[in-house]
Amino acid sequence: MSKRTANPETLPAPSGYAHGIFAGNAVYLGGQPALDRDMEIVPGGIAEQFRQAFSNVLATLAEAGGQPEDLVSVTIYLTDVDDYIANGKKIGRIWREMAGAEYPAMAGIGVTRLWQKEAMIEIQGIAVIQDR
Repeated sequence: MSKRTANPETLPAPSGYAHGIFAGNAVYLGGQPALDRDMEIVPGGIAEQFRQAFSNVLATLAEAGGQPEDLVSVTIYLTDVDDYIANGKKIGRIWREMAGAEYPAMAGIGVTRLWQKEAMIEIQGIAVIQDR
């Protein structure tokens, strides 16, 4: 099976990892924190960090030729699960704005910290892209 990377130019250039790996019809989307183009974690709280992190995931998916409806699994790593829950309605609206009303299998996992100390969230996913 051949593999190819999906590294969008809109995201920071990867070093020692790939933003995404396309293998067969599956795209494995590496964990994306809320990094902007300047390699800074966006300010403003969990909802704003969700928007940026999910935008990074979707950019990688698009680079691989996929669309939000191709997502089959999403894992969200959180440094403050209670904050995420408290902002759940807003985060849900952001999801629907960016990806529509369909949701893949999902997991939310509380962690003590992420790679970037300022990061509150990191999103990882798997998509299956069928021939269009």
